[in-house]
Amino acid sequence: MAETTDQQAPAQSQTAGQPQSQAQTTGQTQNTTALSAFSDQLAGVVERAARSIVTVAARQRQSATGILWNAGQETIVLTADHVVEREDNISVTLPDKREVKAQLIGRDPGTDLAALRITGTDLGTSAAAAEVAEGVKVGNLVLAIGRPGADGPRVSFGAVSAIAGPLRSWQGGEIEGIIYADVTLYPGFSGGPLVDLAGRVVGLNSSHLTRQSSTAIPVATLRRVATTLLTHGRVKRGYLGVGTQQVPLPAALAQKVGATQEAGLLIVTVEPGSPAEQAGLLLGDLLVKLGGQPVGDVDALRRQLGGDTLGQALTATILRGGEPKDVTLTVGERQ
Repeated sequence: MAETTDQQAPAQSQTAGQPQSQAQTTGQTQNTTALSAFSDQLAGVVERAARSIVTVAARQRQSATGILWNAGQETIVLTADHVVEREDNISVTLPDKREVKAQLIGRDPGTDLAALRITGTDLGTSAAAAEVAEGVKVGNLVLAIGRPGADGPRVSFGAVSAIAGPLRSWQGGEIEGIIYADVTLYPGFSGGPLVDLAGRVVGLNSSHLTRQSSTAIPVATLRRVATTLLTHGRVKRGYLGVGTQQVPLPAALAQKVGATQEAGLLIVTVEPGSPAEQAGLLLGDLLVKLGGQPVGDVDALRRQLGGDTLGQALTATILRGGEPKDVTLTVGERQ
């Protein structure tokens, strides 16, 4: 009996293994089919989004990317400000590979945005203004698309890793929420779109906006700045003409000026002819309030210098030699 059992065992094992092999094959086929469908979906996303992506030639070496943007009565091109190194002799290559001339409408280094106008050109059926979407979330899958040359779009794929803000950029630009995505911005990708899986623009890619190379400016900022550039040609911001350094504010000194913050801004430079110099601010003054609001860091100071403060007389509360002093200054415009 034992010999009979031993002889039958391999056959039983082989028979038992057969259904498992079929299940594995079925599972692999289903996975392959799902991946193929997802791959085709991504290709479709790029194809749809590419209709609103152009090549921008506004610097000597590397062309960049731009987005066809619906500005109400006209379609304009939005791109990154840092890729516009010349303000004339700018050309744009449309999705159908036609090269047309473009004029600079305006630029805003603070948000790294520039707007271009294409005049006297029919975009044709192969191009259209971008579809946009707000409300992108951390974890959403996205694609960064660039068109740095005539060979067609290039793509990198990833996910939104973080959204920071609202905040101000290092150049003072107000941004509703910088999008960080783990995509690669290849040369010439700046100015191009970050799109969701429906092919809608959720941001404009910039490699210069922050210290991280892969960032995008959200749609809310694009709308606001584009409208301002079309109206004024620039985004107006206030300026005092001082260089500052954050330093601790001892409690005894804070009490003298009725301040509650733990830091102030030590004035380390004063620009000649600036509002600060005209108001009598000096090197070594410790700025603790502006317009009655505490300024414990550079961001707080920038928040007090929005476009609505231009030409206004504000009271700067300082400590000079440990003694409180109020100085009235008129906010100038940053050029």
